[in-house]
Order: sequence, then structure tokens, then C-alpha cells
Amino acid sequence: MTDSPRRARSTRKKKTLDIRDVARRAKVSIATVSRTINRVPSVNKKLAKRVLAAIADLNYYPNTQARTLVSGKSKIFGLLISEITNPFFPELIQGFEDIAIENGYDIMVSSTNYDVTRMRTCVRRLLERSVEGVAVMTFGIEAPLLDELASRNIPMVFIDAGIPNPLVSTLTVDYKRGIREGVQHLAALTHRQIAFVSGPLQQLSCQLRKAAFLSSLEEVGIIPDPLLLLEGDHTLEGGIRATEHLLRGKNLPTAVMCSNDMTAIGVLRTFIRAGVRVPEDVSVIGFDDIHLAEFVHPPLTTVNMSRVAIARAAFEALRAHVEDLPPSAKQKTTVIPTRLTIRQSTGFPRGTAAHANSRTEPSPKKRSPAAQIRPTRASAKKPPFAAGD
Repeated sequence: MTDSPRRARSTRKKKTLDIRDVARRAKVSIATVSRTINRVPSVNKKLAKRVLAAIADLNYYPNTQARTLVSGKSKIFGLLISEITNPFFPELIQGFEDIAIENGYDIMVSSTNYDVTRMRTCVRRLLERSVEGVAVMTFGIEAPLLDELASRNIPMVFIDAGIPNPLVSTLTVDYKRGIREGVQHLAALTHRQIAFVSGPLQQLSCQLRKAAFLSSLEEVGIIPDPLLLLEGDHTLEGGIRATEHLLRGKNLPTAVMCSNDMTAIGVLRTFIRAGVRVPEDVSVIGFDDIHLAEFVHPPLTTVNMSRVAIARAAFEALRAHVEDLPPSAKQKTTVIPTRLTIRQSTGFPRGTAAHANSRTEPSPKKRSPAAQIRPTRASAKKPPFAAGD
């Protein structure tokens, strides 16, 4: 079906609206329209009201590039993340964007995918768009790229570790509290053989999570077993490979704690497919508390790290510098709390009296989880899994 000649002519007659049309409708100067759009506080309130009414009547959308040229401010914050496929990051982006929109800012998101070349491209794109601040929610970014941003006096906020600069703020995640609660929860259930699947240990956040786990074990009197300390990569596949490694071992642990939820979901899937019941045979704990964690089977016990809290703290840190708020608003370091959320993937260890008493229904003859389980085939594209440090 094609448009009628009359409709086509009508479409051609429509012209692109600009600031002059708004000025004519509001009966004010172009300068007044410009100042109103750029939220200059000295604009007469009655005139500003007329300008905003004209903008609404005309359905006018300001040219952000032209606004940047006039005001020297883009009202755009950059957000650098590691990968878009991990549900943690879309949830973080949503929180950051919601807060930005509430405050009249736009955001530009770039995903580094842990690739150095792509990281350089991401930084260049942010600079080309004249972003006013950058929230660096990724790890492993090269020092020269950070220096490039800092040399242009662009405020930045980092998670876990920043750089010495008056325009840099840091969000410090309290990994210890949530992970300690997780270990204490397992210890209270009488678990003693607890495995830990970390993320890639070249990343500071992964090092901090592992250190928190080890110190928490010591607090409850458990000596860490090097064979149960596995390095993953914060992906489903990494969780699958780690679990297959555990299944090939002589002694299957009674609990597995993971450095993030995607790893934990991979662990859950592999145990269940291998005939190991969660939590009857093995308990599993994640970290992040992504939205999906509540809906896997069984619902995942995990350490909550609020994406909204991270997003708000990151935005407010950037805004404090860009809008030159009082020094009291420019916190150099903000602590992000964590806490354990208990669901149904944790229970008493297999073979204990408490475990037997907690079962309300008879079940089929119990199998030996370690001896009678056939592991699924690991991904051929990934390198062999390594235990220990």
C-alpha cells in the first residue's frame, strides 16, 4: 500500500523545526529560548514558562549538538561497562539511566568486552561526544586511556580502585560483609567442605571477593582446601567447567560459593543435569543478586549488591563535579553495602542428622554424588580448568 499524493505532499511540506520557530511562538528572543533550554537560572520565570509551553505545542526537540556548541555542556555522562551479556550490567545501565533522566542528563554506554583495542575505541567515542563525566564500571582499563580522560579534566568515578586525581571518585564495595554472611550461613548449617569459584583473578574485584571468602573461612575455623579454590571467568560456561572439575574429584564438597550469579547459575545447571540435587546434595551461593537469581530452580541464595545503589552513587559523584556542588557533596569514596539473601539453594549438608530430619518426604535410594555422577562434556572452545592459585 502506497501513500496518496495528498499525503505525500503533506509530508513534504513539513519542515524541520528549529529554535527560531519556538521563539516566534513564545514571542521571545532566540537567546531567551536558548537559555531556557540550557536551564540558565537567570531566565525570567514567566518567559521560561512561555518557552516551555511553545516547545510542547510545537513538539520541538532541541538539537543537543547545537546546544553543546552554545553552552559548552553536553549533559551527557559516559558509562563504561565490561560486557552487555551479563544481566548485572543491563540492570546497572537501567538504574544509571533512570537517575540521569530524572536530573536532565543523557547517557552514552560503551561495552569493552575486556578487549584492549575495543576499550580504546570506547574511550575515543566518549571523547568525540564531549561527555561531561565517565563512570568506569569495568576493570583492566589501561593507564594511558585513564590519563587521556584525566588530561581533559573529565570527572570520573571508578568501582573498587581509582587513580589519584581531584576529579576522580571511587565506589568501594563492601564484599567482606556479604561474603562473610554467606560463609557464616553455610557454617551454621554445619558445612565444612566449601568450594569457591572466583572470577578472573587479574581483576581487583575478583581478588577482593576471594580474599573475603578465605578470611571468612578462617573466622569460622575452616581451613581452606586448595583443591576447592577454582578460578572461573564470571560466565555460565565458567560455572559449568568449574562444576565438571569438582565432579571429577574424589570428594565432592557439600557447598559451593561463587563470585557472581552467572557462575552460580552455571553451577546449578551442571549439578542438576548430573543428578546432584541442590540443596539436598550440594548447597550453592552466588553473588550480585541479579533479577534472574530469584527465578532459577531452585531460587538462588546469593549476596545482594544493589545496582541502584551503585548507579546512584556513580551519578551523584559525577554530578557533584560537573555542577560544582559544595565540597561536602564531592565524596572521594562511597561504600556500597552487600548483604546475604537466603532463598532455596542452601540447606544442611548431605549425610548429617540435621539433613535427614529436614526432609519431609521420602526420596529414591540415595546415590553417591561424587562416585555415580557422569560429568557433562566441557566446552571445547575453552582452555582446561585449573584448580588452586
